[in-house]
Amino acid sequence: MPATSVPAGARVAPRARGPLRRLLPTLGMVAVVVLCVVAGNWQRDRMAQKLALGERLAAAVAAPVVALPEGVNDWSAWRFRQVELAGRYDAARQILIDNRVHAGRAGYHVVTPLLLADGRAVLVNRGFAAGGATRAELPEAQPPAGEVRVTGRINVPPRDYVELAQAPPQGVVWQNLDPARFSAATGLVVLPIVVEATAGDDRLVRDWPRPDAGTEKHRIYMVQWYAFAALAFGLWAWFTLIRSKR
Repeated sequence: MPATSVPAGARVAPRARGPLRRLLPTLGMVAVVVLCVVAGNWQRDRMAQKLALGERLAAAVAAPVVALPEGVNDWSAWRFRQVELAGRYDAARQILIDNRVHAGRAGYHVVTPLLLADGRAVLVNRGFAAGGATRAELPEAQPPAGEVRVTGRINVPPRDYVELAQAPPQGVVWQNLDPARFSAATGLVVLPIVVEATAGDDRLVRDWPRPDAGTEKHRIYMVQWYAFAALAFGLWAWFTLIRSKR
């Protein structure tokens, strides 16, 4: 059968694109838009959570200082409330929480259990102490002896945290503050909270971070992710719907 020749100057019609090839730009656009919207929504929700914590902190600061309540099942409802404690520090069970930073300097949070007069024990975060020139130099932060009165705010340590080692903490330096693990490791049963001291006559720094810090950063990231989603849709519309018809 003789080969069919194409006349000189004649235009050859392009092969029809397959349905999948025409669909790929749309699928890519949908994937990018969905990912950007999900990321933007996460930033929005995180911002809302921090703003709510900031409002709770403001209300707690405005409330009067009270004694540490008894018989509490849900301590999250007492978060940031200012309380006054009386008891004796257990210096032998004091620990240092590692990898804390204040004003650009690395150091530790000094956490000491306080033995209350009613028989309970609670962990008190007495403040920040700068680290030494080497990791072997730990700060000197002995608690006062005898009966003391402590004023501070209640906080609930997070249950989910990351540690470099899976073994239970040993010694004075810990990576994270976990009241349940503290009780298991030391034999002293403490309440599932920490009281962040707001005053003291030692040299520890008690500049506790606000829970609503960084909300503006979340707002900026939220807008950026939504803008990326809009840009992806706009580029798809331009190249697929508008330019292809010209």
